[in-house]
Amino acid sequence: MREPYLCRGRDIFTVTDNAKIKVLVVDDAAFMRKAVPQMLAADPGIELAGSAQNGLEALKKIRILQPDVVTLDIDMPIMDGLTAIKHIMIKAPVPIVVLSSMFTDGAVTFEALRLGVMDFLPKPSGNAPDIEKTKQHLTDRIKMASFMEIGNVRRVRLPKKWSAKERLENLYRFYPLEYLIVIGTTVAGPNTVIRLLSRLSPTIPAAVIVMQDISSKILSAFADQFNRHVTWRIEAARDGLLLEQGTCYISSNEHALRVRLNEKGDICLSMGEDKRFERTNPLNLLFSSAAEIFHQNTVGVLLSGVGDDGAEGFAAIKKQGGVTLAKDTRCCVFPNLTDNAVRKGVVDIISDDHKLAGMIESLVASQLNDTAL
Repeated sequence: MREPYLCRGRDIFTVTDNAKIKVLVVDDAAFMRKAVPQMLAADPGIELAGSAQNGLEALKKIRILQPDVVTLDIDMPIMDGLTAIKHIMIKAPVPIVVLSSMFTDGAVTFEALRLGVMDFLPKPSGNAPDIEKTKQHLTDRIKMASFMEIGNVRRVRLPKKWSAKERLENLYRFYPLEYLIVIGTTVAGPNTVIRLLSRLSPTIPAAVIVMQDISSKILSAFADQFNRHVTWRIEAARDGLLLEQGTCYISSNEHALRVRLNEKGDICLSMGEDKRFERTNPLNLLFSSAAEIFHQNTVGVLLSGVGDDGAEGFAAIKKQGGVTLAKDTRCCVFPNLTDNAVRKGVVDIISDDHKLAGMIESLVASQLNDTAL
């Protein structure tokens, strides 16, 4: 794995040696096999390793060319993208950035992120501004992907799908809302979020808000599909939504999000700018606003990611008597985000990936016992 150079802002990785990032472009459309390399050609740190027309051909070329990163389409003949991801992660693990027009299909986006791709990006439309935006986004993602701890990537195993009837009869018991769990993660975070929510009991008296680095174009479809696989009710965050127990609100860090009281005194979500925080610090805003409302009943969680966002928000949670947890950096695909918070002394508990859900449940239970006493 390359050694990253961290700087403030969205474009956080710079290749510090002379080795270029070798990229394999996989797409059945000849136009895209030409267009993607053209997008990447302007960056001196990236070079084209080759191209493939389907997943089967990609598997063969990965072994021969040994690329650092693969860009992958989904809808392809012979072997589609989702099948290719499964084979690649088992037979020849390499960071994958999906670039697909199927971003409105929640089943596809959810499955790709569950399997451990670094990110899922929508293919650009034909207009020049969208192409330029995709070019910059794709270049950034490829650079970040080359720093992934690929050995820490794990597909999430989900036991079953939950029907609406099962949820109503067995899961929702109308517990009071007493706690707020705020979860922050940046790149490659959705995979860990899926794992955590699949293990966390929805019967604790809490709501969950997740902020992650995910395209707002795929967020709604992703949340709808996510809702079918876990016992929590999953909703895409929207301005004005009231917080309810047993519900997890998923948001993109493309938009500022905070917790506030509305005119009736109800706790709700508020989306928009906040002058106290730069746009580059959405986790700080979310964590700090949660602590202002829930005080000692706030649980902050940092997962895999990059950058220094979240540490200031963790400090605000601790100041109000809440508890902060971080995923152990040894388990992270990107350890930078949690490592920064640990170094600043704002993390109360460091936990392995598979213990996080149980740790959160224990914290809430112990707090409730203390209150009862």
